Amino acid sequence: MISPAKDRYASRTDRSAGIVARHDPVVYEDGRYADALSPEQVQAYDRDGFLLLENLIPQAEVDALIAEIARMSRDPAIIRREECITEPGSNAVRSIFMVHQLSSLISRLTRDPRLVNVARQILGSEVYIHQSRANMKPGFKGKEFYWHSDFETWHVEDGMPAMRALSCSVLLTDNNACNGPLMLVPGSHRQFISCIGETPQDHYKHSLKKQEYGVPDAISLQLLAEQGGIQAMTGKAGSVVFFDCNTMHGSNSNISPWPRSNVFMVYNSMENVLGAPKYGLAPRPEHIATRAGVKALTPLDALKLVG
Repeated sequence: MISPAKDRYASRTDRSAGIVARHDPVVYEDGRYADALSPEQVQAYDRDGFLLLENLIPQAEVDALIAEIARMSRDPAIIRREECITEPGSNAVRSIFMVHQLSSLISRLTRDPRLVNVARQILGSEVYIHQSRANMKPGFKGKEFYWHSDFETWHVEDGMPAMRALSCSVLLTDNNACNGPLMLVPGSHRQFISCIGETPQDHYKHSLKKQEYGVPDAISLQLLAEQGGIQAMTGKAGSVVFFDCNTMHGSNSNISPWPRSNVFMVYNSMENVLGAPKYGLAPRPEHIATRAGVKALTPLDALKLVG
């Protein structure tokens, strides 16, 4: 186990919160490993830590994905699984994890060249799925996701070595200012926020409903927001958001009548596979952090998911 003193991204130790400069690139291999994005788009991702590609997935394909997620959300066999997370205080489905293993349609989505080649280009290598899930925010009762950096959790609880992963969110519904869209802090990926609090075993059982550890302190959050602002990812269904593993993000609760849902996939570099979790923590389950049978994704030849 790497001691906190030797871990350049140490967090959740007995020391106070802190801000650490990023040691890893944002775009690897100068963005030349694949050619899904233009040089201007790569530059924008490197600068901001995220990129919104509007209307990337046609409506017919979005409709097929919506129908698949609805089917899975109603399936008693899936609802009973550990991969299915309900909202705090209700039985409403909040997230379904490992959807690329539970659905052949979403398995194909992970290998769609419109998505996977963006990940390959930015990460400068072949990639695999570290985590996948469908997120639902039903109208009137969808709860918030508090501010956090995914890498902080993946580094501490999963043993992810470096910031060489990215998230891909495929919008299945229109995301507007009222239904709890994803919010990101531009430029926040350049600084790592070390958090306070010793992580209990099996923390994931609670954090997937409401995160209490790995939450940045208010002063650090305010500093990041004052430096970069906050940008809401509003867009039409079929748009796709790519964001760096260390970009600070969160979302408000959905008290509007309009649901918000997305398919969320984490692409990790084949050169950044997981090590041991920090501080003697037990590895999280496979549906949250892939360890077994890690295999590079082969992009599909066809662009269409359906039809």
